[in-house]
Amino acid sequence: MEAFWSIEPFHWAGITAAMLAGLFIGLERQLLGKPVGIRTSILICLGTYVFVKLGATELGGGDDTTRIIGQIITGIGFLGAGVILARDGMVLGVTSAAAIWMLASIGSVIGKDHYLTGVKLSILTVFILVGVDLLENSFKTLQKGVHRQFKLREGGSNIER
Repeated sequence: MEAFWSIEPFHWAGITAAMLAGLFIGLERQLLGKPVGIRTSILICLGTYVFVKLGATELGGGDDTTRIIGQIITGIGFLGAGVILARDGMVLGVTSAAAIWMLASIGSVIGKDHYLTGVKLSILTVFILVGVDLLENSFKTLQKGVHRQFKLREGGSNIER
């Protein structure tokens, strides 16, 4: 039974940290009805952790994570582009795309065995997402431009940035 729980070269602490980090960001996105929710966020963060960890252990016995991370950045860019769309002259989904990119970077940090740093970065990301939204809703000067126009057109509902 012990062999079942062993998943070398991965560590349960890293898997847990990646899942928690994805959960924190995904929960914020899901509660606001954004396209990148809990499942997607956990899977992006966990998947990135796995790729970085594999790059550190399986490629010729040496640490070759810089190439792996470079390819992750490119791939995640395409995934993020998939949530961005233009509607009525406005670009929507950019914040969700940025959240996807941040999830991959957090997974990379965790994959390099900086578990607590990854979780802290996810909390900071949620703080930024929620905090800036609160600031935009509190100060009229921050509501100028596309955000305000879209909110007025949609009857004041939250928008996907």
